[in-house]
Formats: sequence, structure tokens, C-alpha cells
Amino acid sequence: MVAAEACLLSQFSRSAEKNCDPFQRYILAYMLLAKDGSLMLKEVKKNIFEQNFYFTPMLDCIILKKKNTDVKSQQGDNQNGQKSNDCLLPGLHDDIALDCLARTSRSDYSSLACLNKRFNLLIGSGYLYKLRRELGIIEHWVYVACSLMPWEAFDPFGQRWMRLPRVPCDDCFSLADKESLAAGTQLLVFGRELSGFAIWMYSLVTRDWSRCPPMNLPRCLFGSGSFGEIAIVAGGVDNNGRVLKCAELYNSEFGTWETLPDMNLPRKLCSGFFMDGRFYVIGGMSSHTDSLTCGEEYNLETRTWRRIPDMYPSHSTGNRATQSPPLVAVVNNQLYVADQSTNEVKKYDKSNNTWSFVKTLPVRADSHNGWGLAFKACGSKLLVIGGQRGPQGEVVVLRSWCPEGGNNNGWGVLSVRERAGGFVHNCAIMGC
Repeated sequence: MVAAEACLLSQFSRSAEKNCDPFQRYILAYMLLAKDGSLMLKEVKKNIFEQNFYFTPMLDCIILKKKNTDVKSQQGDNQNGQKSNDCLLPGLHDDIALDCLARTSRSDYSSLACLNKRFNLLIGSGYLYKLRRELGIIEHWVYVACSLMPWEAFDPFGQRWMRLPRVPCDDCFSLADKESLAAGTQLLVFGRELSGFAIWMYSLVTRDWSRCPPMNLPRCLFGSGSFGEIAIVAGGVDNNGRVLKCAELYNSEFGTWETLPDMNLPRKLCSGFFMDGRFYVIGGMSSHTDSLTCGEEYNLETRTWRRIPDMYPSHSTGNRATQSPPLVAVVNNQLYVADQSTNEVKKYDKSNNTWSFVKTLPVRADSHNGWGLAFKACGSKLLVIGGQRGPQGEVVVLRSWCPEGGNNNGWGVLSVRERAGGFVHNCAIMGC
């Protein structure tokens, strides 16, 4: 298989040699890599780049440098009459070049932005992310904040950790409990500052933090879920401690909040998620003492809520007010939950409105009543992020499991982050 791929790349190199400059061959070869991760990077280097470029690893990025600075690229018109020196990639029309760039890994966008002013403007515009969405290209990154680690992003495919800039908030926001979600290319972190509720937003395009417009009715302890460019928050507690049944929709494209119809019941400490194109809320409490077992489904087309009795029955015998919201994740429109009391992963049966055991969790969820543990969907896999003690102290371990692979497959370790602390405060998955 590898020999066949090398042969393919060798043929590709010969066909491109006459009409493409070295950087163009790099982009086109990278497009092949993006479409088939089995292609070996060393074969690409051997068959395409070796005559013109060499690789220098720096900050885990691939930086291209010319071997011979005397070699100048030929100028001329391409097939569409566009001047080569006006093109993003000489010899290719910009429409084709943009398609190639959209297929490259977004972890390389910061390096591409350093090539020249035009690439910098293109990456900074955010257009490539819109084009990726149209082409159905999605990379899932994990954003996590732990007890000894500020916000960092983890790229599962590239196995890279990237530290985000410090949130320019006050001490109250830094020390208080926070909630988070990802919508489009934005990471939203909800908390409380001295002046009241606040939302800080990290933009993947600008790679910096800014204030997000506040909700129409600011709150905390709400349920939330995201679907592409939108997110919905439902329920929660307002500034006066009142349990809410109102909901709002956030559009990351426009940075706006839209008030939605109220749920049937108020609830706090609940969890939200999208499944089959609809938004759901399960668990939580309707007051400071009364727990809820029903769920609610919101239809975005009819703008109505439907109550689902006994969608999330509570099996816990402890104080519900001290437990975390339900740890839920949706993979391929199938709902899973990490049961805090039994340390088990359970799957929801939509037709029978029941739950069944599928796998044991790789960590203890009952040690802190579900707090300090992240249970998320990352593409086609379930992701569990929890702390454990290692030789260098407490570390955070990322484990994944593909439900479609069956119970015989164990939890695989994606990464171990040392000196992060053993408690996960916040986690969000961004797919774009």
C-alpha cells in the first residue's frame, strides 16, 4: 500500500514539475494528505519537496525554506488569464487555490499566514473556515482548562497542545466557577465578574480574547449545546437566584442572542445537547430541592418544546444539589451518558425511552460527584478527560473510545498532560 502511494506521489510530482512551482506542489500534495491520512509525509518529502525545500520543525509546525535563494519562480499567465504574480498559488486560479488551502490542516494556518501579506489577510478574514464548512471538512479540537493549567487547545490528529492567551478578565472571573461552549470558530466562557455576569470569547480567526455580547437574560448553571455556528442555552439561575425556564440562541456569525420560547419547566444544573437536528435538555432541578427526571425537546422549525417523561431517571442516592449536571455526549446522533454513581457509560434508546449499559468508565466519576471530569463527543469517538496521579504529580489524561467499534475495544490514551492538576474545570469541543 505504501509503495502504491509512493508511486502515486512520484507520478504526481512528474506531472506537476513542468507547470507548478515548489510551493504549489506543496499545497497540492498536502491536499492529498488531507484527503487520505494514510499517505506518508516522508514519501511526500522524498518525491516532491526534496529538490527545492527542506523541513525545519519549529514549535511543532512545518516551516518551508528554500535551498537556493537564486532560483526565481517563472511569471506568466495561467489558463484563466490571471497573472501568476497575482495568484495565491502561481499557475492556479484562486478558486482552485482556495479549495486546496481549505483542505490543509487548520493547525498550519498560522504558518501560512506568515508567508506574505495576501496569505495573512486570507487567514485573518476567516473565509477558509466558511469554505471548509461548505466542503464538509471538519477537524475537532479539544479546549480544556484544569486546576493548574489555563486554557489550552489539543489537536488530536496532530497530537499538539497549544496554549491560549490569558483571558483579560478580573480576578473575580478567574477564581469563580465558569461554564463554556464552542460555536463555529468561537470558544465562549461564561462566568461572573465584579460587575456581574460576563462572557469572554476566544476567536480561532483572530487568536485572541474579546468580550462577547451578553445574553438577553444573563444566567449561570444552565444547560447548553452547539450545532455548527449556533448554540442554545436553556434554564439556569439569574442574578437573584431564581430558577429559569427561558432559553436563548446564540449565532456566532453575527454575535447575537435571540430569545426563544420558554421551556415547560424551569431547571438548573441541567445538560443540553443537539441530536437529530433538535435541541434537548435533561436532568437538573426545578428548585433548590426538587430534581427532574423529564427531558425537553426543542424543534427549531416549529419553535416549540415537547416534554419527554422519565427521559433521565435519577439513580443517585446522594444530594442532587451537590452533583454535577448529567455528563452527556452525542456520537452519530446517539446519546451517551457517564453515570456519576455507577461509573458506567450508558446509551439512550430513543424508541423505548430507556438506558442500557455499554461500557465501564476508565476513571472514577463518583469521587467528586461527577465534578472535575469531562465527557464529550469528539467526532466519532467518546472522549473522557480526567485527572490521575503520576510520577511528576497530578496529570490530566485524555482517553477515547469509538462506540461503533464495539465493547471489545478498550479506552485508548490520546494524550497525557503533565503539571495540569487533577481537576478539569471546563472543556469544549470545537469542530470546524
